[in-house]
Amino acid sequence: MKFVEPKVFLVGETRIMEDGLRGYLEHVGAPDWSSDAPSDSEKLCEVMGRLCYRSFEPGLNPNVTRVREGNEKYLGHVLEVGHGSVIEHPVLNFIFADVSRVFTHELVRHRAGTAMSQESLRFVRLDRLSAYLPTHIKEDEAGMEIFSSTLEKLEEVQIELAKVYDINNEKKFDTKKKLTSAFRRVAPIGLATTIGWSCNFRTLRHVIEMRTDPGAEEEIRLVFAQVYEMVAERFPNVFGDYEVEEVDGLPWVRTGHRKV
Repeated sequence: MKFVEPKVFLVGETRIMEDGLRGYLEHVGAPDWSSDAPSDSEKLCEVMGRLCYRSFEPGLNPNVTRVREGNEKYLGHVLEVGHGSVIEHPVLNFIFADVSRVFTHELVRHRAGTAMSQESLRFVRLDRLSAYLPTHIKEDEAGMEIFSSTLEKLEEVQIELAKVYDINNEKKFDTKKKLTSAFRRVAPIGLATTIGWSCNFRTLRHVIEMRTDPGAEEEIRLVFAQVYEMVAERFPNVFGDYEVEEVDGLPWVRTGHRKV
């Protein structure tokens, strides 16, 4: 049995196919258009926004006599006016490791604009348990004793069940799977696990706002504070409008452009 801290890994993001983009720009009549976007994802947002009004340069659309120059200004205006569909195009791929099933039960409530793949306890047998230690438990000696001893006992239960059914010597994988599935029913919801989570920028902004709020559960606040730090540095033109305030030892990430 051990206590763990949630870990966030950004493992993938949208990349532009430059040949395809050049082909489109030639088709629309703006072969020399370029962007100073700091990432492909932010550039893609700009492209998708500009194609709506054919605003790559003045004159492509007779109604457009001037255009906003620069990715930062362009996306800043998108956020200001709430043109959120533009930022749905890029997708980020995260892996959240050593998070609890408390966390994943909260996370899967955010379905729109996401994809999820979670470690299966029907296939992955438990032999050692690990869990996140909430602050209120950590700060109380009696609470720590109850919390720790309960987790240790539940770990012993997994080991004892494995011995009773001699699962290590079971030859049929189908039987192993059924036993593993049965054993997990006495595992705690606070058990550490891993989940892959993919989302678009619009969804991510919403989840960061919801899940760093002081009213959100502690562990999910901790995770999405880490997520925000990653994306604010990597995609400043999409996440640069946020302000951060520390509440109860964790960041509260807020913006005046909510629910873009």
